[in-house]
Amino acid sequence: MSIQVNNITKIYGTQKALNTISFEVSGNEIVGFLGPNGAGKSTMMKILTCYIPPTSGSAKVFGFDIAEQSIEVRKHIGYLPEHNPLYLDMYVKEFLEFVGGIYKLKNIKTRVAEMIDMTGLQVEQNKKIGALSKGYRQRVGLAQAMIHNPKVLIMDEPTTGLDPNQLDEIRALIKSLGKEKTVMLSTHIMQEVEAICDKVIIINKGEIVANDETQKLRRNQTRQIITVEFDKAVSENQLQTIPHIEQVKMLQNNIWQLISTSTEDVRKEVFNFAVANNLSVLTLNREEQKMEDVFKELTKSS
Repeated sequence: MSIQVNNITKIYGTQKALNTISFEVSGNEIVGFLGPNGAGKSTMMKILTCYIPPTSGSAKVFGFDIAEQSIEVRKHIGYLPEHNPLYLDMYVKEFLEFVGGIYKLKNIKTRVAEMIDMTGLQVEQNKKIGALSKGYRQRVGLAQAMIHNPKVLIMDEPTTGLDPNQLDEIRALIKSLGKEKTVMLSTHIMQEVEAICDKVIIINKGEIVANDETQKLRRNQTRQIITVEFDKAVSENQLQTIPHIEQVKMLQNNIWQLISTSTEDVRKEVFNFAVANNLSVLTLNREEQKMEDVFKELTKSS
């Protein structure tokens, strides 16, 4: 396993930020680490990258213990924190060469050139970091996280500040990195999770509420949203007699939204209802469960 977390707890004063968290991440996969603001995502990432110690529990990165072998852990991890710390008075190439020197890389200039090309910094490479837009500063942060070719990449909100074109480029980069590295990232963009993550861990109030493959997690949530249009009027009370239907909402004349948490496909029941009431069904659609719906359902108590 690339990452092993066993019963990690973190307490700040009287506040328990993490409560006996345990999970594993295997190699060559992209894991979305999700949760509402204040759920404990950044705290967990800081513990894994040895920036802060846990109150109790243990964790290993590529077999190295975060408490006993923190230097080895840092050698194998690339980290992009939420608030990207950069030296604003340094030039892009100068900064990346400085970081490469810290890692004692050979052929630093060659590696810096590779990172500039990989992260799309060619046009901005001779500027001071302080003169860059937020999006390009984020690219510099990505470049420094990857410059030593780590086996594990941990990124807290890596696409913050990127425009739509930059988003596509960086997502494609992260997806390609996931073929040869372990990538763990947090984000609030659910479309991003669906587009690039193989697995999702959702944390809420310091505890894990979901840990599964992205597609399985979506399938296992049973909330169904049905949109149906009839050829003539029908009442809300009538629709509430359909088995397994829990909520009914009129969208337009004769067009209704029906919500169910049944594991059965309720479209059959809707069709049977129409036949029994001498109605014709003009349209009948079931919305595909989105990761945003799953996230809201699992964290709604917050």
